[in-house]
Amino acid sequence: MADDRRLKVLSAIVTDYVRTREPVGSKALAERYQLGVSPATIRNDMAVLEDEGYILQPHTSAGRVPTEKGYRLFVDEVARIKPLSIPERNAITALLAGAVDLEQVVARTVRALAQLTGQLAVVEYPSLKLTSLQHLELVALGPTRLLLVIITDTGRVEQRTVSLAATRVEGSDLHLPQVIDPLTLERLRTRLNAALVGRRAADVAPILAALAEHAPAEERALLSAVSEELVAALRPDAEERLVVAGTANLARSIPDFASIGPLLDAIEEQVVLLRLFTADPASGGRSLAGMHVSIGSENQDDALAEASVVTTTYGPREGDAVAHLGVIGPTRMDYPATMAAVRAVASYLSRFLSPTQAQDPEP
Repeated sequence: MADDRRLKVLSAIVTDYVRTREPVGSKALAERYQLGVSPATIRNDMAVLEDEGYILQPHTSAGRVPTEKGYRLFVDEVARIKPLSIPERNAITALLAGAVDLEQVVARTVRALAQLTGQLAVVEYPSLKLTSLQHLELVALGPTRLLLVIITDTGRVEQRTVSLAATRVEGSDLHLPQVIDPLTLERLRTRLNAALVGRRAADVAPILAALAEHAPAEERALLSAVSEELVAALRPDAEERLVVAGTANLARSIPDFASIGPLLDAIEEQVVLLRLFTADPASGGRSLAGMHVSIGSENQDDALAEASVVTTTYGPREGDAVAHLGVIGPTRMDYPATMAAVRAVASYLSRFLSPTQAQDPEP
């Protein structure tokens, strides 16, 4: 659509309908918005918009409401990410201030995002496979068991229990437990950190294989057991972690959904949410200012056919995304405000992960 006036009419209809949840008529548009034309001209523009599928009339003699196609055009051509107000920026600072580790900051971030947008918020923990190792710790838990602690450069901490398998006594069917020697454990911890700190997940397996070739005999069994758990934790299909907040916000949006049950079920399973984050951007929706917005059927999932999803990425360095965050709500969504909040919260998380930067959210 190239007609700027009709775009303004569509924008006014979307804005009014998002605010009131009531069908919008030409008289209301003429009274509330400075469109510079008469109600009759607005009616003509609305007729064209309806013929082209951007708005529809839900009931005879009623006003018009945006369609999925109308929301799409609004986001692509009209919506502009508006800066956060000072109270909104202060709200982010107040909600997130005092977080001292990744667990706290993610928990507070998802609550802040749900509160700012009035939607369901989802934050993904930084993926182990996309981060760099900062430290490995090996702690003996008993004669044959130890705790492997993986700490990444994003502050994520993963713990794995490692058990040493019993070995067969040569020349017999007898199996004896392997006992962890504290000095051997310390030497292995030092060797692993020297080889792996600063390395990405994809580099770990070949480095461990090289270490195994040259490992002293007394370290081999221990190194093998630790390596197996470490590679498993960093494998490409390792389970990712999501935190969700604001489910009650969806409940308040029930009038916007014909049936909200399938959507709530999908959110509870979380597999749908992970698929939203990892989907090929070309499969549905559009990217705008570093964010991905998918509306209704663009979500490629029946459970989200009446929902809109706004997502973006965050990471410790510019252009180095390690995880996603976003919101899910009805298609009747305040897109400019939602995108602004998602962008600001992602900026805060990125700054938290990068200690060299300031901790204030972007405006």
